Amino acid sequence: MLHQPRTLLASLLVLTSAALVAEPRGEATIPSLFERLQIHGFASQAALWTSTNRYYGDSPDGSLGFTEIGINSSLRFSPRLMLAAQILSRRAGDMSDGSPEIDFALADINLVANEGYRAGIQLGRIKNRLGLYNETRDVPFTHPGIFLPQVVYFDKVRNLVLSSDGILLHTDLYQPFGTLSASLATGKPVVDDNVEAAYLTGDFNGSIQSDANSWLAGLWFNSPAEGLKLGLSGAAVSLRYDPRPGGVLPLGPGTIDVLYWIASAQYNAERWSLTAEYMAEPMQWRDFGPVRPDRDATAEGYYAQGTYRLLPNWQLMLRYEEGFADRADRNGRKLEQQSFGAIPALTASSQILSLGLRWDISRQWMLRAEFQRHVGNFILSEIENPDFLGYGKHWDLFAVQAAFRF
Repeated sequence: MLHQPRTLLASLLVLTSAALVAEPRGEATIPSLFERLQIHGFASQAALWTSTNRYYGDSPDGSLGFTEIGINSSLRFSPRLMLAAQILSRRAGDMSDGSPEIDFALADINLVANEGYRAGIQLGRIKNRLGLYNETRDVPFTHPGIFLPQVVYFDKVRNLVLSSDGILLHTDLYQPFGTLSASLATGKPVVDDNVEAAYLTGDFNGSIQSDANSWLAGLWFNSPAEGLKLGLSGAAVSLRYDPRPGGVLPLGPGTIDVLYWIASAQYNAERWSLTAEYMAEPMQWRDFGPVRPDRDATAEGYYAQGTYRLLPNWQLMLRYEEGFADRADRNGRKLEQQSFGAIPALTASSQILSLGLRWDISRQWMLRAEFQRHVGNFILSEIENPDFLGYGKHWDLFAVQAAFRF
């Protein structure tokens, strides 16, 4: 189903009208509508196999369940105003069925710009500026591999951190030593069944909704030519569970408070790049009743990654990552004891070693191959793998992907 919030579209129309009225007249040359309109798109298809555990579909038997198709457009009405939107169809095993959705739809207003600084505002469905890859995570050509580091960029709760319906303020300060950028945003997060299954560790007879607007902030430094990138970004989200009668394990109308933040560093040279990110996610569960007692936990994840351009069109990627459901219970024994064995310890952590190869056939076409060795199951989707006792702790993944863009 294609979601088009009325308030979002109404706000965009109001902003468009206001900016057009405010635009100064008498410009020497005004580009045509066709020249100001840009349309781009992409499509990708992956084939996956795992030695055990389901990953983007029935991967132990081979899966074609990872498909992304997107089309985006932007229209610059004036130097001060641009409208941009993207529609995305994403099939991701049991986590997403490919129904088209609005990935982003926003008005980007340039408030002030000169040689020293720039400031602007975005309004609508905005992409959250989290980490190095969240804003472009749907475009396969921008990935370091077929899959992003899952201990930081969780696909199983992807929609919660991907975008928000709200407002974003951003500014850039240009200095001889580099550019300092800051952003502050607030809005309503996108919540789906994957979020409920992940934060409640299963599917219960009820639904999770946002309890208040989320808040997001980021601070970044880019050296000249973006050789060095440093950043700190985060989001605060509050969720509310609305129970329905008749559940086998009834829960109370509880709340979940999440603070998700990422520290990022990347160095780019002519033929190679080094990247590292650290994620921490303090969480609080309250008022769910005896089935889910009040508790606090801090999830943690980090990775180190290197890419090397072997030839102009060939790139090699090597990455190691670790993630934990609770950094105070890294081996998961406490979780297993508290759940009386229903949730095994191996679900509490993941260690992943990835090796990938990319071939840019042309500017439009790309092929990738990737092998991953996994220990643990922290990154697995609870919707795709509801039988926790059937998990395999040591498992392998092999995937190939073809991608096209225009």
